[in-house]
Amino acid sequence: MGKKAPKSARKFASKGHLKKTIGDRKKHQQIKKKIQGRRGAHTKVSKKVVEEDHDIEEDDQEVDEPTSRKARMTVDDFLGAKFMQDESDAGSGEEADSDEEMDDGEDSEDDNASFGSVDDLDDDGEAHLLELSKLAEKDPEFFKYLQENDKELLEFDPDARDDDEDMENRMGETSAPLLTKEILQRWQKAILETRSLRALRKLLIAFRSAAHMNEEEQVLAWRIDSSEIYDKVLTTAFRYTPVVLSHHVPYKMLPSGKLKPPAQTPKFKTLQKLILSYFNNAIFLLGQMTDADMLKTAISELSKTLPYVMSSRKSIKAYTKRCLDLWSSADDTVRMSAFLALRKLASSSEADADYVMKQSYMTLVKCFKATNAHTLPAITFMKNTASELYTLPGGGAYQHAFGYIRQLAIHLRNSMKVKTKESFKMVYNWQFAHSVDFWCLVLARGKGEGVLKPLVYPLIQVSLGAIRLITNSRSYPFHLHVLRSLLHLTSHTPTYISLAPILVPIITNIITTKPKPSTLKPLDLELHIRAPQQYLKTKVYHETLIEESTFLLASWLASPPVHSNLAFPELCIPVTTSLRKALKSSKAASPSVKTLLERIDESSKWVEEKRRSVAFGPGNLVEVEKWTGEMKEKVEKGKEALLVKYVKVLKRTREKQREMMEKARKGEDEIVEDED
Repeated sequence: MGKKAPKSARKFASKGHLKKTIGDRKKHQQIKKKIQGRRGAHTKVSKKVVEEDHDIEEDDQEVDEPTSRKARMTVDDFLGAKFMQDESDAGSGEEADSDEEMDDGEDSEDDNASFGSVDDLDDDGEAHLLELSKLAEKDPEFFKYLQENDKELLEFDPDARDDDEDMENRMGETSAPLLTKEILQRWQKAILETRSLRALRKLLIAFRSAAHMNEEEQVLAWRIDSSEIYDKVLTTAFRYTPVVLSHHVPYKMLPSGKLKPPAQTPKFKTLQKLILSYFNNAIFLLGQMTDADMLKTAISELSKTLPYVMSSRKSIKAYTKRCLDLWSSADDTVRMSAFLALRKLASSSEADADYVMKQSYMTLVKCFKATNAHTLPAITFMKNTASELYTLPGGGAYQHAFGYIRQLAIHLRNSMKVKTKESFKMVYNWQFAHSVDFWCLVLARGKGEGVLKPLVYPLIQVSLGAIRLITNSRSYPFHLHVLRSLLHLTSHTPTYISLAPILVPIITNIITTKPKPSTLKPLDLELHIRAPQQYLKTKVYHETLIEESTFLLASWLASPPVHSNLAFPELCIPVTTSLRKALKSSKAASPSVKTLLERIDESSKWVEEKRRSVAFGPGNLVEVEKWTGEMKEKVEKGKEALLVKYVKVLKRTREKQREMMEKARKGEDEIVEDED
């Protein structure tokens, strides 16, 4: 008795697809015969007709006799109609989907059934007994999840078989079968015990049904009427799919951190459409889910399947867009998961890194427009995380940074040429200020070295030019924003940026102007680009500006590139001279300026004492650099430098004030006093 044909082949024949294919082939042969007859090749045609009739008879026999040559074909050859390669142009309606349809992931009910070729890739369960016993060592996170949520799945039964084939046979019915907990548990046990691809295929078909269950005109294979089953299907698919794929088609992580996709083996080619369908359905589902825990699980687990879909650019772009949406608008935990997924994608290849960097910056610029007390923490988080993407090794960060910094320079140049109110707004806005701060973060993260080093000087020139564009007191908040960014850059790089010529005039201008009394509340400079008109020349505005300006000046003088300089006492002379002169003609008391002057004098004396023992001249650059390096270590420790200690105290005070303001904004720790 001949070998029984595979189930997928019997399904293909029982649905009438094979007969229809043979009929189409006969029609094609008749058309070909007519065309050849018109050319006058009667002898050759008659001979070929006999041969083709003989082939047709053999095809009819192949339908009835499973022991023929077609019965010995694999399921892939049979479903792919490889025995009709000469007639591939016939174009029957039952051919496989194109690459674009595979990318869309919108598989029909027949597509779900076509995944049946995956079933023949399964191995015997006994081969995985040893692997199951070592699951706690190989994948402790997955083992811990099973212990907490599905402990019964760890009980191995080698004789257990999947007996839900009847459910699968009902997929073509009008009413989809109901997915129950028992069916799902059988799939889970098969996946855990034997890494069954058949069970994975069924699980992912159910996952597609869960993803599109609320859409109309969708042919779904399963019906889900319980929220518990719905969550269970999603969680199982997210957590189990990477485990099965890594077992059957493992990928490699190169020493450079890049991902090497799996080899194009027959098994991987068979699984590719199934993986793409799952990946695209998961991307669609990310836009529908609102639960933070489920979103976090989905993003982290879906990133593990990236090596299997690297060839599909359409899917990668859709995945990047979805992660960027969550990175810019979701909760904090989801934002972090989305960023980690973006970083993993950017580390996989240079092409993906370029796309992620470009799209992340464009998303940042869009978010910069809406800056207020509610969005500022999220914007700060996005700038800090996006700056890390631009410092990943092997990426084209220089090209992107050069282009975007050049855009800032072009805006500044146009504003300096035209000098109108509208042209000034092209520079004095949140997008420009945040962009300068972002690129300062990127260059500071790179320590001013590497491929981004040539961009430090252009960025500093653009920033200083933007400050000098408008010098009135109403624009001081913008100036302080840019100065704060430059201070961060000079503190984390060996670059010396002279900020005193900008900060000292702000302080002297304020303390020499008599303020007018006002009952306005203090102005939060971090939330304003320009001061409101009613705040100008008021006492509350002057006090805020003096406090912020003196803090930035003290921080600049205490930064390692300045404080560790051999000529630090001489650098402080113009600053102290200008401030003392302004204090003599001051219209109001300025205790913060007086305290700053005292700390500057103390630090100058400390540096003078350290350099008294110096036995070399300024021309000996080797000894100068050695002495500067020793001083920089002492300044960074802050044990001896009094100005550094003073700045640390100011930072702690400002942090406490910021926490109190944030609690007041949220309405926390409110104290209600009873009226007498």
